[in-house]
Amino acid sequence: MQLSVEISLYPLQFEDFESEVWEFIKRIRTYSELRIVTNGMSSQIFGEYDAVMACLNKELKITFERTGTQIFVCKFLAGDRSSVNE
Repeated sequence: MQLSVEISLYPLQFEDFESEVWEFIKRIRTYSELRIVTNGMSSQIFGEYDAVMACLNKELKITFERTGTQIFVCKFLAGDRSSVNE
């Protein structure tokens, strides 16, 4: 099953929040089995359900451990909605 996720990261107590957002984006872009699209407001992740969820499970935990207090806002939609963004 394919999955589409839109995710935004808002570090609340992190002095250099922009670098932490970019660090998260760089890490999720290393997953070659996923398609990542970013813009000024969010990142979209497209791929096989288990691969997307494994990525999010690992990378959200890393971010929580690195930054302490932050908010992730996520929207999950079954199916590959990547063609909608083109």
